Amino acid sequence: MSDAKSSGDPFPGFETICAHWGEDPTGFLGAIAPPIFQNSNFARPKSETPAGEGPLKRYDYTRVSNPTTDVAEAKIAALEGGERARCFGSGMGAISAAILSCVRTGDHVIAAETVYGPTRQFLSDYLDRFDITTTYVPGVDPDDYRRAMRPNTRLLFLESPSSLVMRQQDLEAVALLAKEAGASTVCDNSWASPYFQNPLKMGVDLVAHSATKYLAGHSDVVAGVVVGDAKRMEAVVGREGLLLGAVLDPFAAWLLIRGLRTLAIRMERHQQSAKIIARRLADHPAVERVFYPGMAEDPQPELTRRQLRGTSGLFSFGLKDNRREAHFRVVDALRYYAIGCSWGGYESLAMPCAVSMRASGAEGDGQRWLIRLSIGLETVEDLWADLEGALAGAA
Repeated sequence: MSDAKSSGDPFPGFETICAHWGEDPTGFLGAIAPPIFQNSNFARPKSETPAGEGPLKRYDYTRVSNPTTDVAEAKIAALEGGERARCFGSGMGAISAAILSCVRTGDHVIAAETVYGPTRQFLSDYLDRFDITTTYVPGVDPDDYRRAMRPNTRLLFLESPSSLVMRQQDLEAVALLAKEAGASTVCDNSWASPYFQNPLKMGVDLVAHSATKYLAGHSDVVAGVVVGDAKRMEAVVGREGLLLGAVLDPFAAWLLIRGLRTLAIRMERHQQSAKIIARRLADHPAVERVFYPGMAEDPQPELTRRQLRGTSGLFSFGLKDNRREAHFRVVDALRYYAIGCSWGGYESLAMPCAVSMRASGAEGDGQRWLIRLSIGLETVEDLWADLEGALAGAA
């Protein structure tokens, strides 16, 4: 089914792509679930047979490509509306590869100030050794990027919504600005997943995911993926994909395929439960503010309506008591929420985090403490009762 689009057949719906795209059971002895090609090497029938010809087609080494990983890549590319995808061994493997594919020594990058912490560390600390500099901007106004542009700006890095204060950027406007300046755009789409947002369709050049999160969805895979058009992805695959070696293991690719089967259903449930809990938290006397797109308090309602088809299960809230101890006490009192740094799995998680007052949208210096929640697939009333009990001493 992987060539349905090119053959002129109607492009199938999201759930159908998750179930069938990129698969050919006749090529796997009729197996409904693709097999795991858990091998590093592929043999050729004759020494003179090129890797791209013969019954084994293009497979010769799993760092280059693998039949199991190909299925995952085909599905995710179709879900994002891209032409090609490359899976990596982690989300940071994907993000760093996407960034490196766009910059050279002496270039300048502009990034949203609320990007994922390791992404910021990579931009500021690692790329600095190659004389690649980064300017951070609030990003809520496209003019933030315009004002930060330099003659050597080659990349605008976006993360919309961001994974702590859920700040969005105007993807279409920023992508247009970048094209006018001859720069590229990369967007981390991990929060929304392709089910709720497709940055490529808004003009962004490359989309990156921590597939560890919603795409896999079961907290048993570490993976990343980059998606784009064929020309850009040819470079990403042929350079960063092959030479940096952050290959996705075939068994992890198989688990990722399994997770994609239920992506649409899971995202609906994550959203449904998160909306209920976020609304109740916003009305709780101990809570100062909830950071979650789509609520009445959403500071970017127009962007939410225009860019997002829905919201995921990740959001943050801050207590009226801004002390570190108060936030840790609430998290430590929870029973059904594990204390963990990741998110997007079947289980609910809670993590106390600190951000600058500016990043949280408040005035003044210092830090704002927040509790980030990843709402899983448990019974929503159990999750709320757990939170309500933990908050009882904070009111």
